[in-house]
Amino acid sequence: MRETVIVGAVRTPVGKRNGGLSDQHAADLSALVLNELADRTGVDPGIVDDVIWGCVSQVGDQSSNIGRYSVLAAGWPEHIPGTTVNRACGSSQQAVDFAVQAVMSGQQDVVVAGGVEVMSRVPLGAARSTGTPYGPKVFARYDDFSFNQGISAEMIAQKWGFDRTQVDEYSARSHELAAAAQDRGAFNDQIVPVTTEGGPVTADEGIRRGTTAEKLAGLKPAFAEDGLIHAGNSSQISDGAAALLVTTAEKAAELGLTPLVRYVAGAVTGADPVLMLTGPIPATEKVLRKAGLGVGDVGVFEVNEAFAPVPMAWLADTGADPDRLNPLGGAIALGHPLGASGAVLMTRMIHHMRDNGIRYGLQTMCEGGGTANATVVELV
Repeated sequence: MRETVIVGAVRTPVGKRNGGLSDQHAADLSALVLNELADRTGVDPGIVDDVIWGCVSQVGDQSSNIGRYSVLAAGWPEHIPGTTVNRACGSSQQAVDFAVQAVMSGQQDVVVAGGVEVMSRVPLGAARSTGTPYGPKVFARYDDFSFNQGISAEMIAQKWGFDRTQVDEYSARSHELAAAAQDRGAFNDQIVPVTTEGGPVTADEGIRRGTTAEKLAGLKPAFAEDGLIHAGNSSQISDGAAALLVTTAEKAAELGLTPLVRYVAGAVTGADPVLMLTGPIPATEKVLRKAGLGVGDVGVFEVNEAFAPVPMAWLADTGADPDRLNPLGGAIALGHPLGASGAVLMTRMIHHMRDNGIRYGLQTMCEGGGTANATVVELV
């Protein structure tokens, strides 16, 4: 297998619902990061073998293979193909894995992976507006469970014994870390500003400064009357896009590119679709085995904050160092633009590794239906 590297990673700011990016078409937002990736790396788009693009709600603005139309919106040559991947919240992380598999195997040499979601224009659940994706056999197998992620998050909190104060304290931590990272310029080099009718959007919009567990305690539970999960300890509905350039170490040298990280290992797992959001735990175990690493070898973990109990349960089961978990904040503060989130997290993690000399990073995402991706990269 060929040594595979990531040589570029860029993202838009993550816009809040009905915020600064809400007037952007998904193809145009994608085109922005595609062109920024080409500009920053100096790679001629004409040599790209494929563009693999994550997107969850593939209806309306995001229908009809948004990956292909993003390539065309970018003005890239018509011979460059594009395809769209849906592995729920892990869609663009899976896009990166597919890109790596194509390059590592020798089938392709230069692949762009990333994703987009403009949830302000294509609402969460829009793809289910005329039916259900589950079907009677699935409902029968799982006792007519609603497959509601919020209810699953409540079940995780109960199973791991987390109380309301703990989940709210974790959520306040996300905002505190994200604000600190933004203030010290940790995101500046990875973000491409977006020009909009309302002016340029240059920074992530979801951070709520001064958030405390005491303030969050006043929010009403969203999924169960006596529950713990509410808007303040859940990921935010968001807009955004991100893109990464994947190639071989040999091709990077030929093109005069400096690799950012080497791809070490990837894994995907299925887990209980009722608990649904626990997949990152076995996915982490699987990818560490493949990488030949222990949890203590990893210097930074990006575990998507779909709901606070998800990374909390992951932390409890893995025994990882809590200071290495989501050190820049997570989706509770920074937002979760579904199909873009995997690529956004990878971009954040890679730049954090570069800025701080961290050798190994591990990213994992819980996903609807009870699946999860995990990826390990190594600083070059």
